[in-house]
Amino acid sequence: MSKHKIPILSIISDEPLKKISAWAEKNSEITDLVEFLLSEFQIDCTTDQEIIQGFDRDSSNIEGRADALSRPVNEYECALILAICQRAKIPVTISAGRTNLNGSATPVGGMVLSIAKMTSPSITVDLKTKTLTSPVGVYLEEMRKETLKQSHNKLHYPVDPTSREDAMVGGTLSCNASGFIPGSVGATRYWTEALDFLIPCGHKISCKRGEYISVNGKFILDFPNKQVTLKVPSYPRPDIKNASGPFSDENGEIDLVDLIVGSEGIFGLITSVTFRLKVMPDEFLDLFFTLPSEINAVKFHNYISNYFKGNLSQITALEYFGYNCQTYMDHKEELFEDASDVGIYLQIPLYNQTVEEIAEDWLDILANSRCGIHEEKILLLNNPRNWRTFFEARHSIPANALKKTRQLDTWSILTDTIVPPENFQELLDSAHALLQKSKIEYLLFGHLGDCHLHFHLIPTQEQQPEALKVYDKIVEKSAELGGVYSAEHGTGKRKRLDFIKCYGKEAVKQIRRTKAALDPDFILNQGNVIEYEPTTSNGYKLQMDKKIIESLY
Repeated sequence: MSKHKIPILSIISDEPLKKISAWAEKNSEITDLVEFLLSEFQIDCTTDQEIIQGFDRDSSNIEGRADALSRPVNEYECALILAICQRAKIPVTISAGRTNLNGSATPVGGMVLSIAKMTSPSITVDLKTKTLTSPVGVYLEEMRKETLKQSHNKLHYPVDPTSREDAMVGGTLSCNASGFIPGSVGATRYWTEALDFLIPCGHKISCKRGEYISVNGKFILDFPNKQVTLKVPSYPRPDIKNASGPFSDENGEIDLVDLIVGSEGIFGLITSVTFRLKVMPDEFLDLFFTLPSEINAVKFHNYISNYFKGNLSQITALEYFGYNCQTYMDHKEELFEDASDVGIYLQIPLYNQTVEEIAEDWLDILANSRCGIHEEKILLLNNPRNWRTFFEARHSIPANALKKTRQLDTWSILTDTIVPPENFQELLDSAHALLQKSKIEYLLFGHLGDCHLHFHLIPTQEQQPEALKVYDKIVEKSAELGGVYSAEHGTGKRKRLDFIKCYGKEAVKQIRRTKAALDPDFILNQGNVIEYEPTTSNGYKLQMDKKIIESLY
């Protein structure tokens, strides 16, 4: 079979399909749908708003609404829910751990499909192929621990977003979650080997990396009774850490796995995944050190990048604690000597070496950087006390910033911009100038290894309009400098306008066209990445009133 022709499998037999079609011809009300799913297929569904309210928003805190909630336990139940919702033209929003910051899991009416009970079959590690197969409803950290257990600490899954204890595997696939490791190897897409995937009509696609690759910008969807052409997005995509919209390629050559990962649920529902694994390092060398200024930190990034010949994926963390972080940090007096200092956390994986053998070498490497590192303040974090101090300090920053936000009765605005290394300093200078002119409280921290830092704005209520303008200007500057608005947090509903600023309206048309091939009624994850207002017989459409629009920030 041609590599661009994808077999679409029907996993629902004729008899249930007949029942679904007969029901849809006579009904379209969501209360009737819930009764039908319960009585006919014994699927866990409810219209109880007290239960649904636990699923009506994610970590973005964008206000959502839903009329029903379903909690399928397997792929077949998911297929039934999707098939009947498509026939009744009822919107479906996929919900996982709801850790997303941009509203991808915020429903806008219709049915919430929670994958929380999709925990079977159990996680399985294949030691020979160095892969693991996992259901999508388990938590990422549970999967990571199970990998270590089954491999006897020989293999590990390296993607480690901050929310790994609360994020489900399916959610990390949906937004191409990334962790501390710089470069593409720090993101979910790089490690994804195979997927099982349901499209909104309830049909199934199974794909392995390298198995299906678009030709001349197209896939052919080979349904049991027809063929559909799927054109892939071709808008230019900067070759940097990137979570801004579905995967695209100017030459129209995309692996199907890459198209699905990071598409934020607009193309379908992932039900199972196979990840590649990495050999577990023997140990890690963990260091924290301070420098006099941000300019020194950027200089250190260039130095360490040159040391590793441009491949910073050889280290497993290069994190930055910059402007105003000390104000929001517990234990700052144990980590910093001067109030103007900035900090860096560096982690190096060790193979066939011990911390004792390599620590002295790395102290010399840091000293030779000539970046103003305070050598007497370099902390080796490989003892329990130092690590606990650093860990508590690092995690106190967002918690204390949130506390300040609540005290001001305002909202936080967090940039997620990234630019190529050669334009990094220019973006930082521009953003600092904008913020200091506005007199808005802010702090700066993030992933120095990727030139990906977060400006965390904490405006007063009176400063909120100005804060949104500053945010927009930072996004526009990042696009001007060859970057994108989102390096790790995706687009969701909150950053649809940012997507347009970065890629233009033609990119929106391309995504709409790709979605239409898989989801012709646009029922799935409405409002993610692109805005859509479907006209349907039962009146469902994406409605975002002034209050919800304001909460998008």
